[in-house]
Amino acid sequence: MPELPEVEVIKQGLAPLVVGRRVEQVVSSGKKLRLPIPIVQLQGGLPGSRIVAVERRAKFLILRTDREDMLVIHLGMTGRVGIFAAGTLRARHDHLCFLLDNGFEMRFNDARRFGSVQFFSAAQLGEIDPFANLGPEPLGKKFTVAHLQKCAKGRRLPVKGFLMENRVVVGIGNIYASETLFAAGIHPLTPAGSLVAEQWQAIVRWARKVLRRAIKAGGTTISDYVNAGGESGYFQLELAVYGRFGQPCRSCKTSIERILVGGRATFFCPLCQGHR
Repeated sequence: MPELPEVEVIKQGLAPLVVGRRVEQVVSSGKKLRLPIPIVQLQGGLPGSRIVAVERRAKFLILRTDREDMLVIHLGMTGRVGIFAAGTLRARHDHLCFLLDNGFEMRFNDARRFGSVQFFSAAQLGEIDPFANLGPEPLGKKFTVAHLQKCAKGRRLPVKGFLMENRVVVGIGNIYASETLFAAGIHPLTPAGSLVAEQWQAIVRWARKVLRRAIKAGGTTISDYVNAGGESGYFQLELAVYGRFGQPCRSCKTSIERILVGGRATFFCPLCQGHR
């Protein structure tokens, strides 16, 4: 599943291609995604409007219009957003196509259809915040030791699962939680409530470093992820533990181990992260 760095890379690549462009038409495949496509709202609200900003919140891609409406895209497991010449053949799993005023289309492709597309009008946004239940951004100022300590107080949940809770912090998915804990020297099964301030400080520091490195490398391509230009990321070449079961630790040469935490594959070094 694309995580924060992958969505951020897509945002950065998409923005210069669509900001300032007017949407002329919206076409749907008619197939349901994780949520039903709000095609009536999309076709009624987007044509004629101009895209003024491309943003990211957590793992959501956000497009804002000059009418103050908002398009929210979640990539799910296999979702892709790209720009194509309008006359080029559409792919099998292109479920939404947005024709722009420059003769190009923004297409949302999702083979497994676990992604979602939502449309919020300016009136709706005046009454609700679609992201009200989300925690702080890990690269933002609100991701602090004090915040993590408050959320973790009294909790026995393994720290790996804790870092993947959206109410605690957004965007640190399975890959980057494993990588952060390795860099911080913390075992993934350590109860969140048992960590001390110095350990939380290490998590904050390394989460930011790992995420920034991943963004700079264009994200991590494990299977399906590509950026807005159809290119793979390269951070998988730098992964310290994720996906490296049985391989030697890059620091101490001990074999990387694999366990399940919250049903998700979790990789760690039993020596570098041996205490819990």
